[in-house]
Amino acid sequence: MRIFVTGASGWIGSAVVPELTGAGHQVVGLARSEASADALTAAGVEVVRGTVDDLDVLRDAAAASDGVIHLAFKHDIAFAGGFQDAAEADRRAVDVLGDALAGTDRPFVLASGVVGLAPGRQATERDMPAVDGSPISIRMATARAVLALASRGVRSSVVRVSPTCHGDGDNGFMAALVDIARAKGVSGYLGDGANRWPAVHRLDAARLFRLAVEKAPAGSVLHGVAEQGVEIRAVAEVIGRHLDVPVTAVAPEDAAGHFGWLGPFLGLDSPASNTLTRELVGWEPTGPGLLEDLDKGHYFATPAGEIPA
Repeated sequence: MRIFVTGASGWIGSAVVPELTGAGHQVVGLARSEASADALTAAGVEVVRGTVDDLDVLRDAAAASDGVIHLAFKHDIAFAGGFQDAAEADRRAVDVLGDALAGTDRPFVLASGVVGLAPGRQATERDMPAVDGSPISIRMATARAVLALASRGVRSSVVRVSPTCHGDGDNGFMAALVDIARAKGVSGYLGDGANRWPAVHRLDAARLFRLAVEKAPAGSVLHGVAEQGVEIRAVAEVIGRHLDVPVTAVAPEDAAGHFGWLGPFLGLDSPASNTLTRELVGWEPTGPGLLEDLDKGHYFATPAGEIPA
């Protein structure tokens, strides 16, 4: 298959590309910078220059493909206070990609999130998030729109990725927690720290995206969840041990002051199941768990950077 991938040079995308090419697929990748274009070319990817705001570019590339995997999202502005703008740009891109594939029965796989889906209980692939007009629910509405494309002749699916998609080189939530602990001199967690986050290794997530584009049924939801729920306190304990700093509870009312942009997310209790995903596409995660991966030490080798765009 000739597969158009947005976000192809990003954290998950750069693992999805070799997963696809290794399975014999031809990859066309969207690149917004010269550096991204060079990296994709070196990986054997056909490059299309543009961004998620270049709707004509997206339309043409999708129409010329046998399927689309949409991984790109404006994380740079989302986590700098512009989540709504990022989510709205994502919706415009998705609508254009969906229109280009309508009536073709070609696959369209969207990356979405599982955090906050069913607070306080284990979420399953059958859970559908409420859409209430909040910035986060805008992205949830986008996922619903992709699933609805099944009625328009698109083999659409949504992969809800764990909030921590971890591995060597990660600059996401776990790297941010390490940065904060290093800067504050304590490794913190909110409240009693018993809240749980699902987790998945980056390579396992990449394999799930390949399986989705190859065989996920139209209108299906998949969970990129290897571990159903890792307690945040346990994460803080590993970070504290590696940095040799105290592990300390932070009062919920102090979350923003201590954790910054991460504060609203860190206290969420969002365990999630992967049972239906494994049954539907035969996905079997094999990578290390989150705590094991943290213990490998690569998160602590050098100070981490910002979340990548």
